[in-house]
Amino acid sequence: MKPKITVMLVDDHAVVRAGYRLLLSGTPNIEVVGEAERGEEACQLYADIRPNVIVMDLSLPGIGGLASIRRIRSRDTSARILVFSIHDELIYVVRALEAGARGYITKSCAPEILVEAVARIASGESFLEPEIAQRLAMQTMSGAEAATALNTLSPREFDVFLLLAKGYTTREVAEELRLGYKTVANYSTLIKSKLGVNTTAEMARLAYQSGIFKT
Repeated sequence: MKPKITVMLVDDHAVVRAGYRLLLSGTPNIEVVGEAERGEEACQLYADIRPNVIVMDLSLPGIGGLASIRRIRSRDTSARILVFSIHDELIYVVRALEAGARGYITKSCAPEILVEAVARIASGESFLEPEIAQRLAMQTMSGAEAATALNTLSPREFDVFLLLAKGYTTREVAEELRLGYKTVANYSTLIKSKLGVNTTAEMARLAYQSGIFKT
């Protein structure tokens, strides 16, 4: 008989943790051995119980999920962390993986995906929700490729792109460029289609990759 996979849940909503616990504990080879609702608490609890897998949200009070991942991994490079987040923007995925997470799934995924992800990560593998993995593969570009993609934009589209990538809202872009709100919204849709992105966060990532913005 295989030993059980021990799991620690980190989420600031008790009812959400209860749902995870019910799902995972209903799987014969998984046991939930600890729960935390804050980043600092998660770091301490991990040190105390050393579970096989941490299932962690990113939106936590205190130091937050990303900082918690970095802190835990800095203390134990073998820590296996699965991010389970409401955020599906690729910028969050990239940052979580860079921080040391071994996997990333969203809270909109099917329940069996969570169970599979925990099992895969416990066995030493990495795991990305299939849709995220596909999007990430498509969006992973070199700086030259990013610049080439941006060259497909017209001058006005590029103006709109820059402002959106800087974090301007559609209305703020309209005011800045003295364009109609609907015109900017249409530009935004066209730009996303040309660049193959879904969010302004991904626009910002392209801008950094191309060298337009500096980190």
